[in-house]
Amino acid sequence: MRIIKENPHKINEKITAHEIRLVGDNIDVGVYQLPKALAISEELGLDLVEISPKASPPVCKILDYKKFLYEQKKREKALKSKATKVVIKEIRFGPQTDEHDYEFKKKHAEKFLKDGAKLKAFVFFKGRSIVFKEQGQILLLRLAQDLEEIGKVEQMPQLEGKRMIMFITPKKK
Repeated sequence: MRIIKENPHKINEKITAHEIRLVGDNIDVGVYQLPKALAISEELGLDLVEISPKASPPVCKILDYKKFLYEQKKREKALKSKATKVVIKEIRFGPQTDEHDYEFKKKHAEKFLKDGAKLKAFVFFKGRSIVFKEQGQILLLRLAQDLEEIGKVEQMPQLEGKRMIMFITPKKK
């Protein structure tokens, strides 16, 4: 079974309006009867495409429809490629993370931020270690302070279940 894709625009005989406003290259812009506009498009060997169906009268343009669709797809692809993709890197601490581990993880955090990724730093509390939530908050705030030259805090440390989470975004150059 073959699925036929419906065109997003009405073209040639699919246009239902009796009167249309005709625009395009190499033609006189104005309001025409549909049969006359179709005759002009046929004469040029191009398609009559309804561009703005809600206008009064509807606006149609004479152009090569396949080329028009191709150009439109190309534009959309270019816009999509320019959109930035946000990468989130995570760094996990314990409430009693010692100095060496902290420095090691801080270096990774710096690298992530310099690469343009967002940083999600969190302290994970196991079992009864939840009583050290102040220590966890102090650890995250210290990290934010150490990284303030290359990143800014997007979300201050917040306790969510057994994790205290903080987000840091890279500063724009």
